[in-house]
Amino acid sequence: MSHPERSHPEPPHPDATRRPTPATEPAPPVGELAGLKAVVTGGASGIGAAIVRAFTGAGATVAVLDRDPAGAPESSLPLTCDVSDDRSVRAAIEEVGSRFGGLDLVVNNAGIGAQGTVETNSDDEWHRVFDINVLGMARVLRAALPLLRRSSSAAVVNTASIAATAGLPERVLYSATKGAVLSMTRAMAADHLREGIRVNAVNPGTADTPWIGRLLDSAADPAAERAALNARQPHGRLVSADEIARAVLYLASPLSGSTTGTSIAVDGGMHELRLRPLPS
Repeated sequence: MSHPERSHPEPPHPDATRRPTPATEPAPPVGELAGLKAVVTGGASGIGAAIVRAFTGAGATVAVLDRDPAGAPESSLPLTCDVSDDRSVRAAIEEVGSRFGGLDLVVNNAGIGAQGTVETNSDDEWHRVFDINVLGMARVLRAALPLLRRSSSAAVVNTASIAATAGLPERVLYSATKGAVLSMTRAMAADHLREGIRVNAVNPGTADTPWIGRLLDSAADPAAERAALNARQPHGRLVSADEIARAVLYLASPLSGSTTGTSIAVDGGMHELRLRPLPS
């Protein structure tokens, strides 16, 4: 005797139980810096601009503090700021806090170069370069600390240099300031670790930046000078700004929560490696 075919209802498709997302609902931010607010000093060009692009690409909202912020990446908030002027620094940080509603990350990147032996630079030049390269970082962090203390992902990254760890010819003044930055980074990390604020540094080698470009342009033989700078680094070329930016991104990221009081060299092996000369 035949039986009529029994009907078995289809189980609901897994997607049928999900709440539909309205078309107007914005997608959540993605990236390891999603939702974080950052300040990058000297962020309108060179290494600073590369850091801004890396941070915004990772989801951060970024303010550029620069004496001339006109060249800041379009994704950032450009603010005029002179790190050698405490009033200017405090006003800029206050505006960032007001516009962003907080602050999580500070990149102390603003700085200037100096050439010469210990006989070359005047006292005024020593004071000027230290005022920007060292005191400038102190001013920025001092102003930012009240905001950073409210963050659960607070991090500071200072731009030091290979000049802090290797003796370079005709860079006495510049090296002195970057050595101070490296020591200051460790001391800041010790002071603020228990407040939940990490402090690290990045030590770039000779980077392909506008400042280096100007130095090359002023050389008697720019091509020979560039070749010499390339050869000084074991991997045989200048460091790119984007390579430095990726190291800064690592140090700033909440995913690096156990990294503090240290520095990362991005120098093609210049500090650590001792290679045999290539055969002629």
